[in-house]
Amino acid sequence: MAKTRSDLLQGTLDLLILKTLSTGPRHGWGISQRIQQMSEDVLQVNQGSLYPALHRLEQQGWVRATWGKSENNRQAKFYELTSRGERQLAEETEQWVRLSAAVAGIVGA
Repeated sequence: MAKTRSDLLQGTLDLLILKTLSTGPRHGWGISQRIQQMSEDVLQVNQGSLYPALHRLEQQGWVRATWGKSENNRQAKFYELTSRGERQLAEETEQWVRLSAAVAGIVGA
């Protein structure tokens, strides 16, 4: 069966961004690339979804942004998880585990 790229629901994208940032600060492109890499190219986050999600997470106080230099020496906004974001990540991870187990139970029945 061929792998296909999937669109992400907003809540799922938030979870993936928070999880990606749990390993340290990243700029937007780095977040997108890490999600694609970790999903073995199944998930691809486009800028039209990523940056509004990052802005929303910043407004909620789950991430903070600071300006810095990227690997290619360009100005970039780097995002990092806040302590509120760490708590949100734990909560959303728990909800995801419950939801995916329920869906697996239905699909596997």
